[in-house]
Amino acid sequence: MDVRAFREVGLHDLTKDELDIKANSIDHLRTKLESHDIVKLRKFEKLSTMIPDSDRTSEPILNEGGMIIPKKLPNPVKENIERQNLHRELLFNQKIGKNVLNQKSELQRALEKQKDNLARKKLDDHIAAQTPELEKVIADRVKRLQSSHEDKNEDDKVINKELLQMRMNLKTRTDANK
Repeated sequence: MDVRAFREVGLHDLTKDELDIKANSIDHLRTKLESHDIVKLRKFEKLSTMIPDSDRTSEPILNEGGMIIPKKLPNPVKENIERQNLHRELLFNQKIGKNVLNQKSELQRALEKQKDNLARKKLDDHIAAQTPELEKVIADRVKRLQSSHEDKNEDDKVINKELLQMRMNLKTRTDANK
C-alpha cells in the first residue's frame, strides 16, 4: 500500500466535521508560514525549553493525603549523552566477555603467558619437523661458528685491554726515569 492510497483511506474514515477541522488547521498553518509568524513561535518555544521542567508546572502534584509528592532532581551526569554511550559500550563488552579495562589477576596473566609459550614451542617444533635434515645440520654449524667467533672477539678485547694497560705503565715508568 503506497502513501497516496493510505491517505485516501484515512480521508474516507474521517467525518465531515473532522475534515473541516483538518482543512482549517492546514490553512491556518499555511497563513502562519506566509506571514512569518512561525519565526515568532520558534523564539517562544526556545524560551519555554530553557525553563526547567520543575518550574513549568505551576501546581504541585499532591498525593491522597494532600502532601506534595517530591520530584526526582535532574542529574546532569546521568543525562550526559557521552556518558550514556560509554556505559552502553561497557555493558555490551561485559555481556560478550571482553575485558576493556584489562584488569587481570596475576594468575590469569601467568596462565596466558604459559599458554603463549606452549603455543610458540609447538609452532617451533612443527616448523622443525618440516625442515630437512641437511638444513638442520647447516644451521647448527652456523651457530657454532658464530658462537666461537664471538668468544674469540671477547678474548681479544680482554687481551687488548691488558696490553694497553701494561704499555701505559711502561710509558709512565720510562717517563718518570727520564
